[in-house]
Amino acid sequence: MTLKEVKEILNAEVISGNHDLEKEIKCAFAAELLSDVLALSQEGALLITGFTHPQVVYAADAANLCAVLFVRGRWPNEATQQLAIQKKIPLLSTSYMMFETCGILYEYGLKTCALTVENGQD
Repeated sequence: MTLKEVKEILNAEVISGNHDLEKEIKCAFAAELLSDVLALSQEGALLITGFTHPQVVYAADAANLCAVLFVRGRWPNEATQQLAIQKKIPLLSTSYMMFETCGILYEYGLKTCALTVENGQD
């Protein structure tokens, strides 16, 4: 699935990175804690979050994520937007709740960034 398809499916607005909408998304995951972003992500993944602070861009950059999708109509401040432009990380925003966003994308075939869990421990 491409970012353009995500944009269309979720009626999302592109905040930055309009030129990167043909990027292929390998998988997706939702997180609010940056430690989860670093622990759960896979290179080329889409991060779904409500967290709009500049640290989300730093975490996305460190984890080599393909883009960040903000939920609940959240919109990052100018500093976050400029950092995303500098780091070449597309930002999008949808009005859907996080649960709905994940469900819709899963229904359209986007897979989770699955982790191997042993004995109920991660």
